[in-house]
Order: sequence, then structure tokens, then C-alpha cells
Amino acid sequence: MCVIQLENFTQDLIYRQNNIKMKYKYSKIFGKDVAIIQPDIFYDFRGEYIETWNIENYQFFDPKGNNKITFKQDDISTSVKHTLRGFHGDDNTWKLIQCVYGSLYQVIVDNRPESDTYLKWEAFALNDKNRTQILIPPKFGNAHLVLSDTAVFSYKQSTLYEGQGKQFTIKWDDPKVGAYWPISNPILSERDNTKAKYL
Repeated sequence: MCVIQLENFTQDLIYRQNNIKMKYKYSKIFGKDVAIIQPDIFYDFRGEYIETWNIENYQFFDPKGNNKITFKQDDISTSVKHTLRGFHGDDNTWKLIQCVYGSLYQVIVDNRPESDTYLKWEAFALNDKNRTQILIPPKFGNAHLVLSDTAVFSYKQSTLYEGQGKQFTIKWDDPKVGAYWPISNPILSERDNTKAKYL
């Protein structure tokens, strides 16, 4: 199942705290488990300014409202056009993801066997124009395809990275997931190609 989120937040809820407003919506597939956030972008003659995270504002998205989502590590990856990374995930980590340069086709998949949305997926357009962020919960796999010549993918993690052995990998074209990708022969790592297994 595919829902490509567009950059239209005119009907979305607005969360206000300390005179800061944040536009957001929840996933059409996964509900409040996945938040799609649109930070404010401030423009002037010099360029633009974006606040990409604020502990007081973002605690609003904690599912229990008690600020249990504490980010411990920030990472970026830079990739060339047609590179596909994922699906990767683990059982414990929240991720706040965004594209800070270039353009990505982002897909997430629910890897919770007990969930009503198990193996369902959703796609998003992430780029340096819309500045959209996705807050992904544990047990979800995430993957992205680079659409621009190069792209920089940025993500905050609620746990420290402990290596691939602590994560799961779902093959990008696994038929049980059935995710749509606008490419048939992407650039893949060994992990995502020969080492990845179908479900």
C-alpha cells in the first residue's frame, strides 16, 4: 500500500508552544505511530533558516506524553543518484529523518508481527525544498532512494548504534512487502543486495 505524502499542510494540525508553531500530520496508514512534521522555514535575502529539532516541541510526539523519546546520536549519509539504502531497523530505536540536501524517495514498512499494519508500507517525498521530517518508531524499517545527483540523509536516533548485527534488514524488493520503487536496478550495498534475505 502506498501513500505519497505531498507538501500540502494547509489543513494540518498546528502545535504551538513558546510561540513556536509546527505543522504536522499523522500517517494515513499507521496513524499516530508515525508523524510527518513540517518545520517552519524562515526566508530572507541571505537564504533560509530552519529549526530542525527542539526538545520542548518535539516531546509532543511522544506516544505517552512523558518525553521518553530521547535522542542520543545524530548521523548523516551522502549518496549518489540511484543509490537505495534499506530497509533497515531494530526493535528499540526511534528515528527522526529528513533530507538536508537533494531529493529522496523515502519508504517505511511496519515490521511488527503483532500489528494490524504488519508489512504495510508508505512512501514520502523528502527533499531540501519541503524540509519534511518523518518520526519513525521502533520495529519499522526505513529505506530511501536518491533521486537527485547527490543527496544528504540526516537522522537522529534514540539509541546508540551497535552495528548491523543488532538490526534487521528487509530486502528492498521483497514481494511480501510489495513496495513501489521508481527504479528496477538501484545501486546497493552488499548488505542490501546479496546478504539481504526475502521474508
